[in-house]
Amino acid sequence: MNSPRSILFIAFLVVSFFLYQNWVVESAPGTTAPTNSESTQQQAADSAGSNDVPSGSVAASSDVPEAEGASKTSSATTIHVETDVLDVQIDTRGGDIVSAKLLQFAKELNSDKRFQLLQNESNAVYVAQSGLIGADGIDNKNGRAVYSYEKTDYSSTSEKVEVPLTYTTESGVVYRKIFTFTPGQYDVDVRFEIENNSADTLSTQFYGQLKRSMGTGESGSMIMPTYFGAAYSHDDDKFEKYDFDDMLDSRLDVTSQTGWVSMLEHYFVSAWIPTQQQTNRLFSRVANGSQAIIGVVYPATQVNPNSTETIESKLYLGPKDQDSMAQLVEHLDLTVDYGFLWWLAQPIFKLLQFLQSIVINWGLAIILTTVIVKALLFPLTKAQYVSMAKMRMLQPKMTELRERYNSDRQKLSQEMMKLYKTEKVNPLGGCLPMLLQLPIFLALYWVLLESVELRHSEFIFWIQDLSTKDPYYILPILMGASMFLMQRLQPTPATDPMQQKLFQYMPVVFTVFFLWFPSGLVLYWLVSNLITIAQMLIIYRGLEKKGMMVRGNKKK
Repeated sequence: MNSPRSILFIAFLVVSFFLYQNWVVESAPGTTAPTNSESTQQQAADSAGSNDVPSGSVAASSDVPEAEGASKTSSATTIHVETDVLDVQIDTRGGDIVSAKLLQFAKELNSDKRFQLLQNESNAVYVAQSGLIGADGIDNKNGRAVYSYEKTDYSSTSEKVEVPLTYTTESGVVYRKIFTFTPGQYDVDVRFEIENNSADTLSTQFYGQLKRSMGTGESGSMIMPTYFGAAYSHDDDKFEKYDFDDMLDSRLDVTSQTGWVSMLEHYFVSAWIPTQQQTNRLFSRVANGSQAIIGVVYPATQVNPNSTETIESKLYLGPKDQDSMAQLVEHLDLTVDYGFLWWLAQPIFKLLQFLQSIVINWGLAIILTTVIVKALLFPLTKAQYVSMAKMRMLQPKMTELRERYNSDRQKLSQEMMKLYKTEKVNPLGGCLPMLLQLPIFLALYWVLLESVELRHSEFIFWIQDLSTKDPYYILPILMGASMFLMQRLQPTPATDPMQQKLFQYMPVVFTVFFLWFPSGLVLYWLVSNLITIAQMLIIYRGLEKKGMMVRGNKKK
């Protein structure tokens, strides 16, 4: 396989891959409205359990209904908490986190506005809810508990912040819901303390759920398809996507001792992380036909008279930081979804991360990664061009065989194989390096697409965000020019006029195709081309000295 044909083959595979990705996006969560029958069936199920919260799962339609009583006031308010990384609002009705801004991440490049992960707007709901259900739960058909509070504003960038909320029943049972925020961390400890001052044994269950409007969020584009929906992990599966269409079709209902539930978008994630020492129930449902809910329910906790029990959980609200998520719970780092090439993408990311820690620039880290990859592939690249040169030298003999056995395909094939064996030529020797570069290209594509570390990371001059396209299209044009130069260096152009035309337009096609690629990926491809050009010049010079280079069918 000669180099232009290899490039064409890779182009076909890459285009096919992205067309497939686009098809996945078109049929992905939130992109297709539920049918009338689906919506009707789901809403009917919602209505059936709208004022009832079963002990085994949560079935509230639009949260658990409003509560009438409270220990301090029946009117709910919001509590503001700010650390160096999080700015959240907690609703005292239910103690839900109804707003969360990530202070280390701008909404857009060079914007003063911070990225908002959670919000509670009429047209866009995305909240983290938790409470106590069961026989003696305070979140039930009678409504959500409205907690009393000590103050409405907390702020610290150096010390832990504890936000205590309290609800006291008429029988004297005290329910405390305590949020603990740690500076520099995106995980929030959520702890319930149940002080039973009554004469009866209490039974209650913790639940935590994430609720999000299905019509909000983006699934990316053909070039940059990104997942928007839910995901979970349990005993039998490390990481499972569970999109909104899946929720409409059937409810999630599994038990597991390990795992978590989450809502995902491009670079950010929210996740309830239950304790891993008990058998919990993971569930999902759709409320009002438009709001997706995924959550976890603990087994019942028994609280004896005159005793106190504590129930703990964690809530993660932040970026898809693989290192920090891996420390919180097993497999949460898999929400950084590198696709089926994760086994290749993860080492590439680790290499990028290591190099960036040295050069302090993600663009330079990409260049160094490219140099390392091309150096590792150089033996195969050399073998490729040597094989191509030998194949060219055999062209006269191959032409003679085709003319001799034109009417006998089987005999022609046998004689061809005999010729390859005699001359010690592998007809597929030119393909291997190209095929090896394709998974590397795709793996790096996913790394640059999914890794939040590259979001808003600048390179030099006009490249201020390696995760988005080049605003002036300079890198794609340079990449196209490098492809054109590579073609000019090919010792044997295609002889077929149609192929010649096709190869001539390949740099143009690739240039147009790469206009919308992340600039970090285009940078990789450009540097790879430049290194390939240098390698071609070195290899061809050596082959010329050995008399193996031919142009047309003549030795040079």
